[in-house]
Amino acid sequence: MSGFAYVVKDGKVEQPTMRAALEARGGLTWIHLTTNDERAQLWLGGEAKLSPYIIDSLTATETRPRCDAVGDGAVINLRGLSSEATTASDPLASIRIYAMGGCVFSVTRKQLNALQPVREEVEAGKILDPGDLIAAIAQEITEQLDPVVAELGDSLDDCEEQISGHRAFELRRMVNKVRVQAIGYRRFLAPQRAAIEKLAGLPGDWLREDDRLHLSAAADRAARMAEEVESIRERAALTHETLTDLRGELLDQRSLVIAIVAMVFLPLTFLTGLLGMNVDGIPYAHEPWAFWGVVGMCVVMAVGIAGYFVHRHWFE
Repeated sequence: MSGFAYVVKDGKVEQPTMRAALEARGGLTWIHLTTNDERAQLWLGGEAKLSPYIIDSLTATETRPRCDAVGDGAVINLRGLSSEATTASDPLASIRIYAMGGCVFSVTRKQLNALQPVREEVEAGKILDPGDLIAAIAQEITEQLDPVVAELGDSLDDCEEQISGHRAFELRRMVNKVRVQAIGYRRFLAPQRAAIEKLAGLPGDWLREDDRLHLSAAADRAARMAEEVESIRERAALTHETLTDLRGELLDQRSLVIAIVAMVFLPLTFLTGLLGMNVDGIPYAHEPWAFWGVVGMCVVMAVGIAGYFVHRHWFE
């Protein structure tokens, strides 16, 4: 288990140990734990003396964005980008937060990219209370996700511009990749918008009016991203269907060419097979011009059959 702590009092920022931060009193005490084991539960229950419900919320293995009022505070789960490896079904790292007047506890299981910019804001003296901290985390998470979602849309735009039967196989893989990523983000962006909106409307003195405005702005951005991801998912499905149809047409064209070639050579094969029998009585078997005569006849038959298919527009 690792972590850090900040204490902000009268505009001054200190970084005490986590145990010392528990005894500090000021405008903001922020204690953050990075863990994926049971030691965090023991520390939060023994040292921090938090309730079992809050401990379970902060250390749960699987979480989705949500916000619940707990007494005078709130438990908030948010999802953001991580530099660590993630899966397609779970592409975002979670941060679990318990905030109340003057104090904030947060826990992550994977590295959250939004944490470092927020820490820099705290150290610069720009964050003075729990409301400022929660709003800063929510804003930083949504700001980092925004260009990622936009890039998904741009990738799909590129695929749509390059649609053609000859690139159907390659583009289907690209579109499917975008679609899978969009589904993964959609799973968390929609509830994240609802969680931030609910947090902005919670009663409590630890959330000031400017904090609520910042949270509302973050919720609006999360809503826009959720709508964009939903649009990407639907567009990807339509593009995938289009490419599947194009691939089917391409396969039909290739099958038609194979069928025409087979039909051209079928009578030629019959003729050469008939004349190639090793029996007596084959006409002109001993004539010097017989071979080239048969070749010429085959050429005429092939040209005639091919001309028939061209006349019937089979190649179009």
